[in-house]
Amino acid sequence: MKRRRREAAEPGCLQAWAAESQTLARRWRAARCSGPGPGGAAEREVRQQRDGFRELLRRIWGLPAALPTLPLELTVLYNSLLFTVGASDSVIEGEAEGIRQGLLRVLEACGADGQDLSTEELWQKVLQEVTAGKLQAPLHRLGALQAAWWLAASRLGSTAGLFRLLSHAEDSGRACCREGENELLSLLKAWQVPAEEASLPLVQSTEDLKEILCTAAAFLQGLQELEAGNFATAHSLFQEAAGGFCSKRVLAQLYTCLGCCAQQMALGKKLPAAASSSPYFLIRTELLVDTPILASLLRHRHPSEVKYLLAQRCLQYGRVADAVEHYLDFLALFQEGLQQQVPLDDSSALPRIPEVFLETASALEQAGRHQDAITVCEEVISRTTDLIPRMLRVEERLEQPECPLSGAGLVGGLLPQKKESLHYLAWRAAGYLHQGWAWAKLGESKEAITQFSRCLGDLLRVQLYRSGVEPTENLLPEVEVLQKIRLLSLIGRGMQFLDLGRHKEALLDFVHALQISPGDPAAASYLVQALWKLNRKQEAAAHWQKFSQSPPEEDGQQEGRGRSFPLYLVSCLKQAMFPHSDSLARSIQDYLATTAGTPQANPVSLPAPGWHEAFKDPLQDSELLLDKAGFPND
Repeated sequence: MKRRRREAAEPGCLQAWAAESQTLARRWRAARCSGPGPGGAAEREVRQQRDGFRELLRRIWGLPAALPTLPLELTVLYNSLLFTVGASDSVIEGEAEGIRQGLLRVLEACGADGQDLSTEELWQKVLQEVTAGKLQAPLHRLGALQAAWWLAASRLGSTAGLFRLLSHAEDSGRACCREGENELLSLLKAWQVPAEEASLPLVQSTEDLKEILCTAAAFLQGLQELEAGNFATAHSLFQEAAGGFCSKRVLAQLYTCLGCCAQQMALGKKLPAAASSSPYFLIRTELLVDTPILASLLRHRHPSEVKYLLAQRCLQYGRVADAVEHYLDFLALFQEGLQQQVPLDDSSALPRIPEVFLETASALEQAGRHQDAITVCEEVISRTTDLIPRMLRVEERLEQPECPLSGAGLVGGLLPQKKESLHYLAWRAAGYLHQGWAWAKLGESKEAITQFSRCLGDLLRVQLYRSGVEPTENLLPEVEVLQKIRLLSLIGRGMQFLDLGRHKEALLDFVHALQISPGDPAAASYLVQALWKLNRKQEAAAHWQKFSQSPPEEDGQQEGRGRSFPLYLVSCLKQAMFPHSDSLARSIQDYLATTAGTPQANPVSLPAPGWHEAFKDPLQDSELLLDKAGFPND
């Protein structure tokens, strides 16, 4: 049973509110027709209109909600919110609370309640339970405004859900989205704009607002696809947006984004003509698409930044010769005094300069210029030598220890100087790592082993400790990078030991590599190969079966947790891949076929390294480790 409510407003009061609303709307139309006026007159007019509609809405809300007044009330709310946006020239999230209040009053007039519902749930309840015909058009207009606020907050899913509800309210049997079409755009285009009533004038038509929503939705989804690397889809969405309601500013932004996509796709299509966008629109496309990726794309960059970004992108996409050229040009600028040419602050696209040197070395290695890569890495090593303390004691995980040791230097993570020292150490160790791989490519296995060992020796400066319960994730990013460098160095050195016939030492490095990264496919494969070369075929076959039956832990899983490793390590990751998987698998399968029925050795479990062993060089205690790992010395 519906609860009793106080009587609705007197007819005279309702007529007075309607007349005031019409007067305010006529005044705005007259101001638009007369032009912008001198000295900010248009801005003053918008503020006055905002205040006028706010005051009218305040008086309406001073009385209990009633069905006869709701169409006028929701129209006044619609106009008031439009002027709020126009006056601030931005879509302020807190202002959308007025929409929620309007929906609650609709439910109140119908004898229902929704105070405990989320905004999405509130819309669902209102559109499903309110069937009064006169309320459908005002509610749909208010829904379009809600969509504007959600688009401005990049809540595309909430926007699509709302228009599914609106489309269902119009025609539950109509399918809005065909296969292969963009759902949100299909829902927006299929939405039937309610007709405007002369007695309830609007200061911005819902038809115009619909076009702006379509343009903003296409633009925002295009930015998402661009950021995800789906350039063809992004290009199509940007073209869709460019044909909508666009100011010159928005068109310039869209053409920039289309250029980014075209550069990646190596295509050039004729751009669609944009629909005109009135300067008197209170809600405009540019207010809904102000996102960080767009700001990053449109930020004015110094030529040196552009040179670096070109080098980085070429390296990422395998255009090694172009990457080398751009990196060397950039380093030449740096030698000439880059600090005076571009600010090296947080707004810059440039990483830390040692990382640029290491990326250059990576590009040179991939281009076959190994000696040049060694020289570039030597520059990093020499410049960081005096910046690294002899010992660094660091908590391994992100959690704050309950009782940190005095002087441990941990406050909510790492003190800046300790974090900086870890960066210096990572760069220097990576320099040795790259030199090791470069010497290996030159066929100098002994020199490569020396550089890999120097890398591992540098990492001995770090002492990791854990506090409390030992979680499986949440490693400090700096520690993750150091562990990846150590893993790659162990695999690289083990590979060189194999080439020299020093199979036991190779086995030791691969055992340690698997302790750092259990399930790493490269370390696991090389471990099996080392056992095979040592004629320990039963153990090799057992390990091969164990590793082949469990999914490998790839680097992509690290990125899936929100982190990726530095670009300068990518070439090392590629070089560490095991190249003989098929031939090794065939050898083991042939062996297993010939020994069918013979009891097989169980693969030994590899112990996790102790806290103090996390960065230990295995060759320092080889006899003990071989025993602990279950590989008896022959």
